[in-house]
Amino acid sequence: MTVSESERSTDYDRIRDDILDSIDEEIEAEIGDALMERSAKRSTDDGGRIGRKEYFASLLKLQLELVKLQEWVVANRVKVAVLFEGRDAAGKGGAIKRITQRLNPRVCRVVALPAPNEREKTQWYFQRYTPHLPAGGEIVLFDRSWYNRAGVERVMGFCTDQEYEQFFRTVPDFERMIVDSGTILLKYWFSITDEEQEFRFQCRINDPLKQWKLSPMDLESRRRWEQYTKAKEIMLERSHIPEAPWWVVEGNDKKRARLNCIHHLLSQIPYREVPQDTVELPDRLHSDEYKRNELPQEVFVPMVY
Repeated sequence: MTVSESERSTDYDRIRDDILDSIDEEIEAEIGDALMERSAKRSTDDGGRIGRKEYFASLLKLQLELVKLQEWVVANRVKVAVLFEGRDAAGKGGAIKRITQRLNPRVCRVVALPAPNEREKTQWYFQRYTPHLPAGGEIVLFDRSWYNRAGVERVMGFCTDQEYEQFFRTVPDFERMIVDSGTILLKYWFSITDEEQEFRFQCRINDPLKQWKLSPMDLESRRRWEQYTKAKEIMLERSHIPEAPWWVVEGNDKKRARLNCIHHLLSQIPYREVPQDTVELPDRLHSDEYKRNELPQEVFVPMVY
């Protein structure tokens, strides 16, 4: 089958966008506040993806609001828990990174639990998750959560049919208890198409900086795409409750997905800007008796760059 010039051009553009996105992940933290203050013109490429200038401007504005949210959470001792679920390579990690990028890690922390050990396998299923729920003044982001049982454990046969059904009987009450305790609970599912996941997996395979993201479980999830689809549909149907509904994030465009998720998260929490005391830098104390000791040259890191 002959590949047309237009198809080659489309593939090139997508690979270019993926490389640029990887670069963006590193430079976003260095973008100055001046960019946020500039008016952003809407610009998209031929694929309809958001322009980088608009993306950065919008992201910085949303991150400023996240800082305001953080201050409100601390001042009012609010508890916030956010679950991030979705297919492998759907963009959960990228969204979490942008949320935490400018926040205090003592206030906003990420929970990404490994597979349960032998002791944890004998516990009440939710027991390993409850210690990580937020206390007053904390935001906790779960990079995958107790919904592992409804997804990977179901598809890969890591739980019995009885354990699976027991999960769906108890998870609504478990989440209602969390909400009744005064915790704001949000649940996001990141959705991508079959073709987009294949493209992202191929990018990871060919990029030595991303190969670590591909586990044997990820590759098996690719083979079992339809089984995961069925499991997802059942999960959304059986655990979508008024107290803690599911919200689906369209993730084919990673940048739009991040912005939309952060914008929606902010809209779900009734935060207000907390007045801050004016900060003044105090004068440094000087002493005529103080003399700085010189450090030996061998303790310094070599100036390679």
